[in-house]
Amino acid sequence: MLRITQISDNMKVYSIHCWEGSPKGYWQPWLKKELEAKGFEIVIPVMPNTANPKFNEWLSHMQKVVTKSDGVYFVGHSLGCITIMRFLETLPKGIKAKTVVMVAGFSDDLGYQKISSFFQTELDWEKIKNSCENFVAIFSDDDPHVPLKHADIFMEKLGAKIIIKKGRKHFGENTMPEVLDEISKTT
Repeated sequence: MLRITQISDNMKVYSIHCWEGSPKGYWQPWLKKELEAKGFEIVIPVMPNTANPKFNEWLSHMQKVVTKSDGVYFVGHSLGCITIMRFLETLPKGIKAKTVVMVAGFSDDLGYQKISSFFQTELDWEKIKNSCENFVAIFSDDDPHVPLKHADIFMEKLGAKIIIKKGRKHFGENTMPEVLDEISKTT
């Protein structure tokens, strides 16, 4: 097993949880433990007002928490994915994240009024694509919230590597080895 004794700036991961999520929810604690064992520093912020998320609050909070964007990794779960994409839209030209791994990500409000503030403007797909070297999008074939059409959208718009898992719903389990594998592949 690869063990790195000193953490460099490019060994930093920011993981943004889902709507009604937390750093202690689902697979976040497991991912933190596993990445730290591989020498990564991982930051999982508590996003504000998680039961009733507002785009400006989430983006502003992410901008405060992320101290370095160039060459780092981002992991998002559900609403965390759109938050990361919106964050990438704000990066100055030439600043590039290393890899973004999106779990159950989507590109529209899915019909949920509570998250419509994240979609008041069109996504700037070109800016997002130019702000990251690698995109990976993981979907489940039976997700009750996120249709598989988003896999095609992420592949077309971002050139994302698409992984479709069988029977994983909205990825509410306690481990997420696919995320760990994808980050490990790009180090």
